Amino acid sequence: MENVIHEECGVFGVFAPNTQDVASLVYYGLFALQHRGQESAGIVVNDDGVFTYRKDTGLVSEIFTAERLEKLGLGNMAVGHVRYGTTGGGERRNAQPVVVNHLKGNMALAHNGNLVNSYELRTALEEQGSIFHSTSDTEVIAYVVTKERLKTRNIEDAVVQSIKKLEGAFSMIIMSPSKLIAARDPHGFRPLCYGRREDGTYIVASETCALDAVNAELIREIEPGEVMVFTKDGVTSITENCNTAKKAFCVFEYLYIARPDSVCEGCSVHAARMRVGELLADAYPIDADIVVGVPDSGTDAAIGYSRKSGIPYDIGLIKNKYIGRTFIAPSQGMREEMVSIKLNVVQSVVKDKRVILVDDSIVRGTTSAKIVKRLRDGGAKEVHMLSSAPPFMNPCYYGVDIDSRESLIAANHSLDEIAGIIGADSVHFLSIEDVRKIAGTDGSGFCYACFDGNYPTKEPTQSNKSRFERKISTNPKFADRNK
Repeated sequence: MENVIHEECGVFGVFAPNTQDVASLVYYGLFALQHRGQESAGIVVNDDGVFTYRKDTGLVSEIFTAERLEKLGLGNMAVGHVRYGTTGGGERRNAQPVVVNHLKGNMALAHNGNLVNSYELRTALEEQGSIFHSTSDTEVIAYVVTKERLKTRNIEDAVVQSIKKLEGAFSMIIMSPSKLIAARDPHGFRPLCYGRREDGTYIVASETCALDAVNAELIREIEPGEVMVFTKDGVTSITENCNTAKKAFCVFEYLYIARPDSVCEGCSVHAARMRVGELLADAYPIDADIVVGVPDSGTDAAIGYSRKSGIPYDIGLIKNKYIGRTFIAPSQGMREEMVSIKLNVVQSVVKDKRVILVDDSIVRGTTSAKIVKRLRDGGAKEVHMLSSAPPFMNPCYYGVDIDSRESLIAANHSLDEIAGIIGADSVHFLSIEDVRKIAGTDGSGFCYACFDGNYPTKEPTQSNKSRFERKISTNPKFADRNK
């Protein structure tokens, strides 16, 4: 729960065999994906080609009351989205899904991930007269797909051709008047799966836990580069873009982003995190009295460490369940302030104890310092901090909100210095070698770029989160806009 990683977004789609309350299905699915983003949410319902939608900033439960869900009406298709913006601001204009009306009909698009060529694509589109209403990558994708749709015979062909132009991470759901399309980028950075309910309704979601929430049975995960087409005639898979790039699933989905009850790339997230704890115990046999996990994403690894080491696990930190994940607070100041109300120490557990504290990551270190201080204020004799993730040394360009090497504590300080900064007796990170073991595979097919700097794609020319706002003042080609 360290204070800079962001969970990006969650997408959810429904294709039903008949008209029904698809909005409620999306509502429950987005609830299950709320951990992936808490800035905004949206739902678009398709009733025979007529799109009705609502999107706004806030939590799913705040945006969609029973009355507002009812106003969305019935339909046989719907798409939904929860957002934490890693590009663009968190304001309402960046909420998804994006809805487009063009010559060949309506389109709604929900997207998870970041493009590395969005700046170039957007610049080219604007030079051709395109007008953007948001600052997110998603609108860029919507423009690219729309342009292809005007040249192709159907929406799926447009998506297949668009994938050839998009570089970076994108797991997306696109809804046309008669079809639901699900697609992943050829690297497969972000998860996407689909399942089926007993009544024949197909569900597409970022994580399997969202399928569980609407009683859908997992069929399989969508392959990198694959385009799945759901129509009244059945389900079609288009694999033209498969095996065109090296697979690079984000390993941080296991360490933090995904819910522990989900399955990613065939591996239980809970099992992967337990394995992390075991690997940490083997690497760092610390003499201590108790093991404490930072809830919730540090809990599984803490239990794994305890089982492997024989040191008792106990609940030394209590999480306020009504506060969102700390790193989802949009500003750094808010993230730091939220720690004090989000986590409280169980003094009877930690008093006079040597504590092994397990968290999912240590990024900037400010949140870790506050947690360590609270444990010491609660009476802990020693605090040894363990990170389930290796040291973050590089920015992420694929959707996890790490956009500056300067802000990464491990990139600028030694282990002893980090321990001093956060006030811990010792600090230890999972090694690069061990992170490759957590999914129970040979470690290939994953992206570790934020740890080792080996990017699966080219690095973007403009990588800051607000690059589209800044473009107006920094790009001389558009200098006249400032007048």
